[in-house]
Amino acid sequence: MDEVVAQQTGRDRVADRWYELYEGRSTTPEEIDKHLAEMPSDDLAPPRGVFLVAHHDGELAGCAGVRLLDGGGTAEPGLRRTAELKRMFVRPAKRGLGAGGVLLAAAEAAARELGAGRIVLETRLDLREARALYARHGYADVPPFCEGPYSEVWLGKELGEELGKELGDRITG
Repeated sequence: MDEVVAQQTGRDRVADRWYELYEGRSTTPEEIDKHLAEMPSDDLAPPRGVFLVAHHDGELAGCAGVRLLDGGGTAEPGLRRTAELKRMFVRPAKRGLGAGGVLLAAAEAAARELGAGRIVLETRLDLREARALYARHGYADVPPFCEGPYSEVWLGKELGEELGKELGDRITG
């Protein structure tokens, strides 16, 4: 249930922000459903993905998904996999409390557990707060790896093993 609430809350706020910026209006539930059907997230589940739900003080705080990209799915020694961060969202009431950084660290740890050596994401220019969060956590510009109406900025980060273990221990411990 938390996953559904997190996805609905995130999609509604982010979609409304895009529609208000580019169309001068709020989105309709039908438009949101149409866009979600065009961008399914059923790959954010094992064995090639994960969907994380964050709580703070007993309340839903946010969510994030991680999936292995098809081109980076090899398990051959010496070749690193690439994971993609999807559906990262922190509820407005939980922003400024560090939830975004903790959720991002958990997503990176999940990517490492999936065998990824790097993580990439795409976002929009108007999501300045999200881009600032990613920059604070070491993400840098990468060449475009996907296309879409909401893909305006592509970022990536190398995932070090030691740092991953330390963050994973901090999150679970």
